[in-house]
Amino acid sequence: MDAFDLVVIGAGPGGYVAAIRAAQLGMKVAVVERDRPGGVCLNWGCIPSKAILHSAELYAAAKDDADHGILRSGLSFDYAKVIDRSRAAADRLAKGVEFLFRKNHVKLLAGTGRLGDDAGSVVFTPEGKDEEHVRAKHVLLATGSTEVKLPGLEIDGEAILTSREALIDRRFPKSIAVIGAGAVGLEFAYVYSTFGAEVTVVEMADQILPGADRDVAAELTTILGKRGMKIRTGTRFEGGRRSVDGVTLSLRRDEESDVVTVEKVLVAVGRRPLSAGLGLEGAGVETERGFVKVDERYRTNVAGIYAIGDLIGAPLLAHKAMAEGVACVEMIAGRRETGVDRRKIPACIYCQPEVAWVGLSEDEARAAGHEVKVGRFPFRALGKAVAVGHTEGFVKIVADARYGEVLGCAILGRGATDLIAEIGLGMTLETTLTEIGRTVHSHPTLTEAIAEAALAADGEAIHF
Repeated sequence: MDAFDLVVIGAGPGGYVAAIRAAQLGMKVAVVERDRPGGVCLNWGCIPSKAILHSAELYAAAKDDADHGILRSGLSFDYAKVIDRSRAAADRLAKGVEFLFRKNHVKLLAGTGRLGDDAGSVVFTPEGKDEEHVRAKHVLLATGSTEVKLPGLEIDGEAILTSREALIDRRFPKSIAVIGAGAVGLEFAYVYSTFGAEVTVVEMADQILPGADRDVAAELTTILGKRGMKIRTGTRFEGGRRSVDGVTLSLRRDEESDVVTVEKVLVAVGRRPLSAGLGLEGAGVETERGFVKVDERYRTNVAGIYAIGDLIGAPLLAHKAMAEGVACVEMIAGRRETGVDRRKIPACIYCQPEVAWVGLSEDEARAAGHEVKVGRFPFRALGKAVAVGHTEGFVKIVADARYGEVLGCAILGRGATDLIAEIGLGMTLETTLTEIGRTVHSHPTLTEAIAEAALAADGEAIHF
């Protein structure tokens, strides 16, 4: 029986990054994976969806070329090629992870993995073969999550989809209802709307992007509505049925019922942990609502067994899983003392305009007892944004009123998912409004909006 210092079950973003870092630290490492390396994010989430989103952005830009003095006619699109290109991007990166495993001498065990019956044992079953056993000083669970489905709405891959089916569906719909206005729902809604489908977004909460800054959610709702999307917040899905016309949904808002008939439905109501079948109960590992319970060092209640990523709870984000994977193995190796501060993990949504935030929202900061200063700066007042024609949105910074320490930031606008990194770094360094405002930002750039928002919190904004 092979023996390893670390066996990782799951080769998604958290698992493969943890394995590579552990190998760099001198451990003998194996990874068990039943699908392709890269996990859901690389194969069925982050990467292919961003490829599709980029194609939609290019199409949207081409439609607006006349405003930039570029004239064209007969613009059209081939949605099947859009999907094919996204699959090629995912395939390329999956091969890249396989290369990184070989480069770092990480052994890939192809099969379905679970905890063994005795301490330090891991069982994996290659497809169509008998199970095999390996031993490990440490076992890291990183199996991630999967889509939540709605009762009464059977996923068929044709008219009723989750994001997984949507990523390979080469047939573009004339109309679609997206149930759920979180990151996945809004990103696909943007794609379908941009290419010309009639899009209805149904969200049970009273705002899109539940948990996001309320001002950002309100402004984005207005922007998407002007583009033709029908946004129905505070609306509950009650049932659905297939028909010759497509899918008919029964909806309810307060005491009013309604029906909507569309060609396709995308179910994007959240994700659940992939913890079933891992042998947790037999090993005595504690769970809560399917999520594995861990301490601040990612240790379960069973010695030698750890867990990270979506498997241990929100936020369910690839970069959170990666950071936790590195932190976990560095603590195992005695190279680190603390885990990842979840308050400083950014959230990003890649529709256009993009949305990103990190830290506390204004409401969260006040609820936590902070006296706050809030600075806002709109992109319509920014030279670079006006020059390139992307003036939608704003930067909003929340800071402690007494000391000026930045508590959080939300950005709605072009490039928001890249811009938020400046605030993330600043919060790691416990930066203040003054430090951001006095940092010279290149002109003309979108980053100037961050500096201006910091200045605005102190009443010193120059350009607005």
